[in-house]
Amino acid sequence: MEAIKNFDQLVSHLSSLAQRRRVAVAFPHDHSTQEAVLMALKEGFIDALLVGDRTLMGTVFEPYSDHVTYIDAHDAGEACQKAVALARNGQADVLMKGLVNTDDLLRAVLSKTDGLLPQGRVLTHVTCAHIAEHGDQLLFCSDVAVIPHPTADQRREQLKYILNLCRTMGIDEPRVGLINCTEKVNAKHFPFTVEYTELIAEAQRGDFGACIVDGPLDLKTCFSPEALHKKGIDSPLEGRADAIIFPDIQAGNVFYKTITCFCHTETAAILCGPSVPVVLPSRGDSPKNKFYSLALASLTNA
Repeated sequence: MEAIKNFDQLVSHLSSLAQRRRVAVAFPHDHSTQEAVLMALKEGFIDALLVGDRTLMGTVFEPYSDHVTYIDAHDAGEACQKAVALARNGQADVLMKGLVNTDDLLRAVLSKTDGLLPQGRVLTHVTCAHIAEHGDQLLFCSDVAVIPHPTADQRREQLKYILNLCRTMGIDEPRVGLINCTEKVNAKHFPFTVEYTELIAEAQRGDFGACIVDGPLDLKTCFSPEALHKKGIDSPLEGRADAIIFPDIQAGNVFYKTITCFCHTETAAILCGPSVPVVLPSRGDSPKNKFYSLALASLTNA
């Protein structure tokens, strides 16, 4: 499989598989969620399990009635529980947030008795972005939304998830940069950079399969061979990273908000760790970005 370089290629690839993922959507009563689901139905890569009040959905999904199932739920809390139950019982391949509070859906996902997070797994957020100024390629990053200050073990899982996602998108040997504001290990002020050296050693031993991991590097030296050479830094990434791991949620969130506010950026994002991928868009996401997130989750589950 050739590497998928943009979201149009992702959608085309999914459509070519002629396989539909069963998506449980919790309370799809907002316009943007409905538009995203309709786009996925039109492209033919999902069957929609709509958990909510059917009378509030109107007739918007009628053109795709053969691929839509309605499950009654009287409020958002009940919708979250029923959508999670569908995934837990093997009746849904993907979970998607509709018009519900993120906390309510996460509470259902993380329930120790009825949730979706297997023991020992880490819940984390992975973003896939297509930045026009970055050329025709996708950029993956973690974590901009869930883990405030990753522990060494959590960061290791973040790396594993992002490597798996890159490979799912056709990148055979992902190149991952470990981000800091400087390129030096500093145990006093930036103790996570010591953890970076451990991850690099594990990657070099082959613990994560075929990949190239390096850091600490700043953002420019991850993506600019010119910046790397000007600084006299010898990095196996060669300024051509496919993915980056942020030191904490603050750095990741600022980066995400910057590229979406000031650059021509299309994004998709999923939660990794649960037994099915979870599409957890923010209220400000466009229908197209929610659609791309649904596509990314559907391929991840393929």
